[in-house]
Amino acid sequence: MDLLAAFKTFVRISETGSFSAVAREVGATQPAISRQVAQLEEHLGVRVFQRSTRSLALTEDGRDLLAHAQVVLDSVAEAEAAIGRRRGTASGLVRLGCPTVFGRVYIAPRIGVLLDRHPELAVELCIADDIVDLVQHGIDLAIRVGELADPNLVVRKIGSTISHTVASVEYLQRHGEPTHPRELVDHECVLFTRGGNPDEWVFNGPDGTVSVTVRGRFRSNGIEAVLAAVQSGLGVSRVPIWMVRDAIQSGDVKRILSDWRPKSRPIYAVYPSRKFLAPRIRTVIDFLVDEFRLDPLISFYGEE
Repeated sequence: MDLLAAFKTFVRISETGSFSAVAREVGATQPAISRQVAQLEEHLGVRVFQRSTRSLALTEDGRDLLAHAQVVLDSVAEAEAAIGRRRGTASGLVRLGCPTVFGRVYIAPRIGVLLDRHPELAVELCIADDIVDLVQHGIDLAIRVGELADPNLVVRKIGSTISHTVASVEYLQRHGEPTHPRELVDHECVLFTRGGNPDEWVFNGPDGTVSVTVRGRFRSNGIEAVLAAVQSGLGVSRVPIWMVRDAIQSGDVKRILSDWRPKSRPIYAVYPSRKFLAPRIRTVIDFLVDEFRLDPLISFYGEE
């Protein structure tokens, strides 16, 4: 039997908790994956999973095997990169996770350049706004915007973004334009709920740092929905400059409190904590660093 292939399948089933999910990942049938596990169990003379119609769990032998199998797979990958056919070459598939809007605006349009430079490289862009477990979902690399809470991830800062405080002209005509962040307590605000405390807005300006607790009857975890609500005249919000710039230029919204800047938010490349980083993943990270450096809207070299 192909023991390495069996180890890979076993590890992924352990991570996902599903034979069917692994079958979909590798383009095989669920019975084929089951046969591969059965061959592994026969080869080792132990049962590695306890299976029923409703549950799947590692046995004690399976838990012991998982630690050893991961060491073997990591060692093989390291040897391949160091002295094998992929030394210094970006080859294979990179599963790249990214927030929806950021992926559409900044990642997808650049992938063609990356693939032209590296003919043996392939990228699967996994779009999701929710924070997902990288290992469980088989994500090699993810782009995350904002401060990170998971200390188990390896991170590299690849950019930074700032937001503008905006409102529609119609809203400002009806409610007046605030001249200081503290005046926002008297305004209807549209709240973006992903990342941090959506009700607490922090600004840096002439008087130093000011924190304001805002209120609003509409909130969303989608930044496109937030911008659409602002454009409709629903209230004041803070929107990343790379997303709101065109709306400001067209007059759909107006930038307000221009002397008061919300705190910049870092953009990170994150990946699971492992001793070895595959050349294909490092290539993608380096490419994004170089690309983002050239764009003043997301380059951390242009931070104030």
